[in-house]
Parts: sequence; C-alpha cells; structure tokens
Amino acid sequence: MKTSQKSKEIIERDKKVVSPSLTRPYEFVVDHAEGSTIFDIDGNAYVDFAASVAVMNIGYNCKKVKEAVCTQMEKMVHCGFSDFYSEIPVKLSEKLSQMTGYEKVFLSNSGAESVEAAQKLAFWYTKRCGMIAFYRAFHGRTLGALSLTSSKIKHKEHFPSLRVVHSHYAYCYRCPLNLEYPQCGISCAQEIERTIFKRELSPKDTAAIVVEPIQGEGGFIVPPPEFHKEVRRICDENDLLLIADEVQSGGFRTGKFMAMENFDVRADVVCMSKSIGGGIPLGATLSSSEIMSWPPGAHANTFGGNLLAAAGGLATLEFMEDKKLGEKAVEKGNYLMGRLNELKEKYPIIGDVRGIGLMIGVELVKANKDPAVEERETIVKKALEGGLILLPAGDSVIRFVPPLIIKRNEIDRGLEIFENALKAG
Repeated sequence: MKTSQKSKEIIERDKKVVSPSLTRPYEFVVDHAEGSTIFDIDGNAYVDFAASVAVMNIGYNCKKVKEAVCTQMEKMVHCGFSDFYSEIPVKLSEKLSQMTGYEKVFLSNSGAESVEAAQKLAFWYTKRCGMIAFYRAFHGRTLGALSLTSSKIKHKEHFPSLRVVHSHYAYCYRCPLNLEYPQCGISCAQEIERTIFKRELSPKDTAAIVVEPIQGEGGFIVPPPEFHKEVRRICDENDLLLIADEVQSGGFRTGKFMAMENFDVRADVVCMSKSIGGGIPLGATLSSSEIMSWPPGAHANTFGGNLLAAAGGLATLEFMEDKKLGEKAVEKGNYLMGRLNELKEKYPIIGDVRGIGLMIGVELVKANKDPAVEERETIVKKALEGGLILLPAGDSVIRFVPPLIIKRNEIDRGLEIFENALKAG
C-alpha cells in the first residue's frame, strides 16, 4: 500500500502548520477504525499491533464508551472540577480506587501530567527534592517528567532538569554490568545503595524512586521478578517513596490491571493514563490517604475531571472488567509470544522476544548482537505496506501491543505480514 496523492497533500499541509517536534515513523494518514482495524483515507485496512501507542486496549469504536460520552455531552461537557463538585468524576475515582486499593485519586489529562503530579506529591510529602530513575526510562516530555526520562538523549538536549540521578534497569539481554541472571544477585538494583547513595544523591535528599514495571519506550524490557522487590526494599529501608509509572503497562495490558501486580510489589504512588480513557485524554495519580493529604491549592488543573473524559473513562473501566480483558491479554499474549518465538528460531535477526500479556517486544540484532537499527526501520515500513501497523521502541525493538480485544485470526494475519516484512527486510 503506497502513499496516495491525497495522503501526500495532507502530510504537506501538516508540515506547514504542525510543530516539527512530533515523531512520525512513516507516512500514514488515518480516517477511521473498528475493533483492531484502522482504515486510511483511501479505504485501505490495516491490522493494528500498536493500539495507538497502547491506548486503545478496548479496541476502536467501542459502543459502550461512545454511548457514555454522548449521554454526558447532552448534559454538560465541562464543569471546572477543580472548583466545583460533580458526580461522574467521583464515580470514576471510586472505580479506580476499587480496582487498585488506593484511597485517593488526582485526575488529569495525560501520562506526563500524572507523573508531574506524582513528583510534586512526593516532594511535598517527604520535604526532599531529589529523585532516582533508570536509564532507558520514559516518563514524558514535560520538564518534570523529562528529568526522569532517559530513553534517548535527543529528548533531553537543551532542556534543564530537576535533581534526578539515573541508575541501571534490569536489562538482562544486554546487562549493563556484564553479569548473568540469576547469579548476578540483582546487582543492577543494588547500584542505588552501592554507588548513588554514596557518591551522587544521599537518601536523606531523595524523595522517591520512579520506575516502570516494564520499561516501554526504552525497549519493552521485562525485569526478573526480584528486581522490583529489591527496589521496594531499598525504598523501605531508606524511607523513600516508590512511584510506579503504569501509563503504558496498566489497564490490563499485562493481564493485571496494574503491571506491578505481576511482581507482587505495591508502589506508594501510581501514575496511569493511556488506556484508562478509552481514547479520550485522561490521567490519574493514585496514592494512600496518608500520602495524598496535601492542602487545597497544592496542586490542581483546569481540565482534570473533565466530564466527558470521566464518563468515557468510567465506561472504559467497566468494559474492561465486563469483558475480562485481563484474562484475554494473558491468553492472547501467550499465543502471540509463542508464535514470535517460532519466528525467532527461523530468523537470526530476532535476538530476543520478551513480554507479559500483550505487552511484547521483539529485539532485532545484527550477527554480532549489535542493535539492528536500520533493519528495524525497514521492517516497520515494509509491514505497513503489507497492511500491519507496528511501532518501534528502544534502539532496535518492535513493540507488539494490539488492542486486547484482537481476534486470533487478526493476530495470525498480522504475524503473516510481519514475517513477509522480515523476509523483505
């Protein structure tokens, strides 16, 4: 499927007026979508293995969410929830509390905003101004969230940062310490105590450690089970908060509503967004009543608790539960992982297949195990030409994050196109 003249004209108009800071891996102009299929403006259909960057877990054009949003729109679109009361944002917050066990919820509009709120909350609660994050992490591009981000240097060039020190994540396929799991003893996490606390940032000046349960933009990196437990121990023994960024990994993508549940670890503060809005901008920062006890005016926003977003978000969460999307993510994820591992046996360019549920990464490598960066870009574009939407992550990883409602035959069709792209690439 080639870019049509109509698509080229829209892209040229885009280039004239839209900020060039946006990242577009290929030329693709969307028109509408249904379920797990996206259609471009020329009517071509594409199997979607990206879910609009892990947002559309419930699939496209969900009737339940549309009805909830349209019903709310007839009543009122926005009320200024920071200044007035309304029931629908309260019902959404109650639902999030019931699903997670956290007692307090701050509503916002995006993942970066949910992270910014978590940072401010940690600074306020601990009265400390430093934080620890991890190499390859991505937490957003606003200045506070960007201080935590370390996935690519281009994200941070020319921008000032808060006081954040980065440490090693458990990237076992490319261990930064050149060790082998499990003999390593999770030495990467212990670097926080061994080096950072002694050389760079005292625990007395550290408000929190911020971590993704599974690193997303950094390469879909799944740590061994002990990693998060070790980070939790370090937080407990040094009186630090643990902030879990569940923006991409939450919403049943890994089978659990919060990915950290897979590791039997509970964070003090959780950041959520993407899939919980069903495609409508929605962010949420969750914590305990003790921690989220800041006074009026300490943090607020204009559109947090927006009535349309709250109605859509509540309908999305109910749909996720009713349709048992967590169970479906595990079942379909196991199938997809199995098929991808079969491809790994056939194609040496696939160096690693890793993931939990339907949050899966395929790392492409050269013969010497170096990242196959250019080959990755070619394969992604070839897949699009064949009718499959993929998105990159990390240095040479392709992410597989289809809607959780995707059908088995759609997975098979997508994998057929992917294999053809591997052959052509």
